[in-house]
Amino acid sequence: MKVVILTAIRFVAVTILYFVTFVVVSGALLANAALQPDPAEAGRTLLALFVVSLITAAVWSYVIRRARWTGWKLTVAMIAVFYGVNTLMPQIETAYFVTRLPPGMLPRLFIAGAIMAVIFVPLAVLILGKARSQENESPPRPQTRALIPKLLVIVIAYVIIYFTFGYFVAWRSPAVREFYGGGELTGFITQLANVLRNEPLLVLLQAVRALLWTALALPIIRMMKGERWEAGLAVALLFATTSAQLLLPNPLMPFEVRMAHLLETVTSNFLFGWLIVIVICTSKQAVAPLVTHGK
Repeated sequence: MKVVILTAIRFVAVTILYFVTFVVVSGALLANAALQPDPAEAGRTLLALFVVSLITAAVWSYVIRRARWTGWKLTVAMIAVFYGVNTLMPQIETAYFVTRLPPGMLPRLFIAGAIMAVIFVPLAVLILGKARSQENESPPRPQTRALIPKLLVIVIAYVIIYFTFGYFVAWRSPAVREFYGGGELTGFITQLANVLRNEPLLVLLQAVRALLWTALALPIIRMMKGERWEAGLAVALLFATTSAQLLLPNPLMPFEVRMAHLLETVTSNFLFGWLIVIVICTSKQAVAPLVTHGK
């Protein structure tokens, strides 16, 4: 019972920490760059932020508590992953697709995300009892030669997943097509051909993002206790919950567009997170540490 109570207190503390940090950092850096909501909208935003805080606290508490790493090593790795999945990856898409941002807002988004990471992560590690460094054996690094063909598989798979979910989930929404100035549905093959012909840079961008996603997944794979499925679950959840911020009311993106993208990105990122772990951990060298350093 004592362990359950302590775990609950820690979870509540991490939830409050994320909520307060988000409010303070956003208020300081983003309030003047975004359109100001009315009081009713502000209330809905706070409620949505509470839900986002619960989701974020649950996932990050699970990953941090189940990590073999502790102290500065865990903290530095988690700061990098937190910033990568919550700011870098989504805002790369924002920079490419959203052209109606208020002046100065995009750099502020990147800066706010960095400040969030360096405040939230160390305090969360401290609250969750992993701030004190302990001796932990690190598994051997995967050989570079073994990684190259796996990275190729991951890049191809991500591009396929990205455009498949983009078309069959998000692009099916009339609100999404109107928001981005698209036309009627023309069929997946035709749509993909149009992208390859008219926006080849988008395909290249997603290939680069696939490599960045993989780089963010590698420390999670190496640090997690338990068997391979637990590393897969951790990566999948971290990738999926980056979309939770779409729950927040956004004057720059209508509700219908946000919900379509939420469904698209949660499902595709969750699937892709699992896929990275499956592909990376196919060799005995990669799988063994996850098993032998179990609970």
